[in-house]
Amino acid sequence: MPYPSASALPRTALAAAERGWHVFPLIPGGKRPVITSWETRATTDPDRIARCWAHAPYNIGIAAGPSGLVVVDLDRPKHPEETGPDGADTFRALCQEKAATPHPPETYTVATGSGGAHLYFTAPEGEQLRNSAGKLAPKVDTRAHGGYVVAAGSIVGGRSYAVTLDTEPAPLPSWLAELLRPAPLPPQKPIAVPLATDRRGAYLRAAVTAELERVTTSPPDGHNNALYLAAVALGQLVAGGALAEDAVAAWLADAAAQVGQRPGETQRTIRSGLRAGARRPRQVAA
Repeated sequence: MPYPSASALPRTALAAAERGWHVFPLIPGGKRPVITSWETRATTDPDRIARCWAHAPYNIGIAAGPSGLVVVDLDRPKHPEETGPDGADTFRALCQEKAATPHPPETYTVATGSGGAHLYFTAPEGEQLRNSAGKLAPKVDTRAHGGYVVAAGSIVGGRSYAVTLDTEPAPLPSWLAELLRPAPLPPQKPIAVPLATDRRGAYLRAAVTAELERVTTSPPDGHNNALYLAAVALGQLVAGGALAEDAVAAWLADAAAQVGQRPGETQRTIRSGLRAGARRPRQVAA
């Protein structure tokens, strides 16, 4: 498989970092990160980049959130027999509908190895937009906080990612930002925890309330982790016979709904946390 020269990839990674884009290594010839926790470990530090790319001809990932980017990914059909418009077509139609022009805003653009395109925009200041898949239009995804893109200069499956418009990323159009913002969360309301009023009940109520608050006060990028930790802690009390599992699951689901967690993901996380907590039962004296 042809890889870029040993000197080209470090130079390209450094050039991206000079723009303020946080980079991290992807497997040579592929899209998968080499490192765990890539979003927090992505860097603009030239010494770290030089040391990293001295090891291997890694492809280059750009962590969109830390880089202050929202990248619109215009995809193409993945199979020859797949019919219908591609992402470029559906995005032009969306631009026509929302901005009265069929032309996407002029911005830094990369042609992907599959024949699609990445349009780089600067994220609205003070907002944490998240990834989306098909939310804007068919075959149109976005990468923001929690997501990354393969940078120009990388080669995937023998096909290169190349810059087709080398200019500064334009600000994300306001109409696009509005479409990508999550729906407003329902107003928060107290979660009823009907437990006995004796000393033991008061202790359990305080423990449950603290774990529910862990979820409802968690930062946007920490909701799922907070839910898991709360489920583990309350799962210990369930295993010790102090709380009923169905009641705990319902309380946790209500807390997760208040911060906008998706029901399917919520249930998986709660079940996983309860199972982990059950391995360390916690007794509460009467």
